[in-house]
Amino acid sequence: MSNKTPAYILSVTAGPTYNSSTHNPVTVNSPVPHLIETEHATIDLRVRIQDFTGLPRTSPRTSPYFSHPIHRNDQYSIAISLVPKHAVGGTDLVFGNDFDHPIRHNLPPGTNKALKIVKWTIDPGLEGDAYTDRPYLYGPALSSWNFLRVCDVVEGGRNWKVEEEVIQEGGEGGGEEVRRKLDIPDDAVRRRKFFLDKANRERFVFEEGRLYKADFGNGYLGFNGEFHEI
Repeated sequence: MSNKTPAYILSVTAGPTYNSSTHNPVTVNSPVPHLIETEHATIDLRVRIQDFTGLPRTSPRTSPYFSHPIHRNDQYSIAISLVPKHAVGGTDLVFGNDFDHPIRHNLPPGTNKALKIVKWTIDPGLEGDAYTDRPYLYGPALSSWNFLRVCDVVEGGRNWKVEEEVIQEGGEGGGEEVRRKLDIPDDAVRRRKFFLDKANRERFVFEEGRLYKADFGNGYLGFNGEFHEI
């Protein structure tokens, strides 16, 4: 392991738009969620990174999340509790990342090949182009999230629990009936495969006022090496 001082230190921010002026710092590994309000949804966001050494320096280095049996080998988690403010079609919500400027000159050789391997081994629903002027990598949210929990309709807008929890596949209350009616498989692996079929995504609607919980993360990507600006 190198003792070289990294060129950059990771700082996580989040907000309702791409404009960084609308962002606020996210305390990584905090048990308190980061609230985001947009015209489309109310979102509680939690970002967890194992052995975190970024900013703010007061951030916990780890989270109890990584002690859970299903996450002991994970390196990070992006977890959300989402309540839409209007109906959103299952084909319309995507999960991924993009840039508003080219990054092709900063990419290591073999990037496209690596993306093909990721698509083949991890998420067949991914689509992207790292070499375009506005590079992107997206997948349908319904097949990309590691875990999806469909919950009850929330009365009064924000009357849902915000305690820290490990999101697991399934349903709560009326959400169980939603999954049953659409024949959504009970386990995460089969649900992700189920929603690779566009016809199944077209049948799903993120309902106005209903609470959805989702978690994305894995053990393949770490955030404590040397960072470079792209």
